[in-house]
Amino acid sequence: MAAAPSGDSESRRAESREAGSKWLDAHYDPMANVHTFSACLALADLHGDGEYKLVVGDLGHDGRQPRLKVLKGAAVLTENALPALPAAVVTFLMEQHEPRTPALALASGPCVYVYKNLRPYFKFTLPQLPPNSLEQDLWNQAKEMSLPSVPVFLEISGQFDVEFRLAAACRNGSIYILKRDSKHPKYCIELSAQPVGLVRVHKVLVVGSTQDCLYGFTHKGKKLWTVQLPAAILTMNLLEQQSRGLQAVMAGLANGEVRIYRDKTLLNVIHTPDAVTSLCFGRYGREDNTLIMTTKGGGLIIKILKRTAVFVEGGGEAGPPPAQSTKLSVPRKTRLYVDQTLREREAGTAMHRTFQTDLYLLRLRTARAYVQALESSLNPVSATAREPLKLHAVVQGLGPTFRLTLHLQNTSTARPILGLQVCFLYNEALYALPRAFFKVPLLVPGLNYPLETFVESLSDKGISDIIKVLVLREGQSAPLLSAHINMPVSEGLAAA
Repeated sequence: MAAAPSGDSESRRAESREAGSKWLDAHYDPMANVHTFSACLALADLHGDGEYKLVVGDLGHDGRQPRLKVLKGAAVLTENALPALPAAVVTFLMEQHEPRTPALALASGPCVYVYKNLRPYFKFTLPQLPPNSLEQDLWNQAKEMSLPSVPVFLEISGQFDVEFRLAAACRNGSIYILKRDSKHPKYCIELSAQPVGLVRVHKVLVVGSTQDCLYGFTHKGKKLWTVQLPAAILTMNLLEQQSRGLQAVMAGLANGEVRIYRDKTLLNVIHTPDAVTSLCFGRYGREDNTLIMTTKGGGLIIKILKRTAVFVEGGGEAGPPPAQSTKLSVPRKTRLYVDQTLREREAGTAMHRTFQTDLYLLRLRTARAYVQALESSLNPVSATAREPLKLHAVVQGLGPTFRLTLHLQNTSTARPILGLQVCFLYNEALYALPRAFFKVPLLVPGLNYPLETFVESLSDKGISDIIKVLVLREGQSAPLLSAHINMPVSEGLAAA
């Protein structure tokens, strides 16, 4: 039998891959000369005829010829030159009458250009133009929000008049979350690397970092999950299939893959001939679920999601971990184990009562010891709110002379403490202190005051004892704090 031509075999393999894929290849032009990123792509019904167009803020091949392009299908419908590089493109409704055709806003340089019917309509120059008098209150509320660093990605949820949250990924490697009527960030998410993308999926903030990882956070900054990716992240965007209520995050990687995740579950992997630099999903033309991608070399890829396609968890390369199928080495039941099980089954009630009795006795003894410590001021932290103090003692040295350092701290928020004294109680036959009683200076709230003294060991028999430290208030007999210091054995005399 004659061998089939190589071109026919490759075409059959491509057809089989397409048959098993969830996507239909609608268009691919490697020479489309489209250089942009995800923030400069938008899908909108610009003429109100039910056919959606693709708006592209094109950077140009060398970044010197930026243009605003509008594509219909695979052809360029209009093309306008821009004075500066575009930063973002968005569509919005300006009028209420029918047909409701959206306007186009494009950020380029220090200006925001507004196009209506694909023609220049208005130009906002920032910040030279003063705000409109009717919008003065809104601008005043917006300017009160301040961030400690320059934001690079923004995600907003909610309504301005009701309640909204704003998540800002900044250049200092942190994500700040602000709420309505808050002048400063309410929550802060500190990342271990710089963020390269920020997408909100339902109530989860999905962050991509330069460490090739995807992170999921709540709006209060709690980390939910982490996914390690096989290559660097070039772009991220949201995939929303409204007919099935699906929201997922798309990540274009440097190895030519586009991965789709719902939470940390991999749903689908799309292989592209070149690394993807921008992603956009939505209605294009008259197809509801269209994926538009631009590549690093300027190519344009358009794929349409099959109507029968269903994203199933584990439909990618994920699945149960290999350790889950590994059988545990469970030892065989011995005769002793069986006898003990029978004993516990027969005397279970008596064993439970004995356990509860011992537990109650333990709690009672603990409570008595705690009360005794409070009454005798044996705890290192003051129990009274009038004298909020904290005491910590450190002994240094080998002997026969030791250095004893008392760390005394005023734990109140604003009230200083004055008129305290420190007294040492010890066995004068074993130890000698140059000062057994001294006054404490003014204690400023929050500062740690080290109080040093020296202790000389007088015994040459290698024995040690306890030195009691009492913190007193002038005119009161009961100590505020007390500490028992177990002195170490003097090793200097033994060595001598």
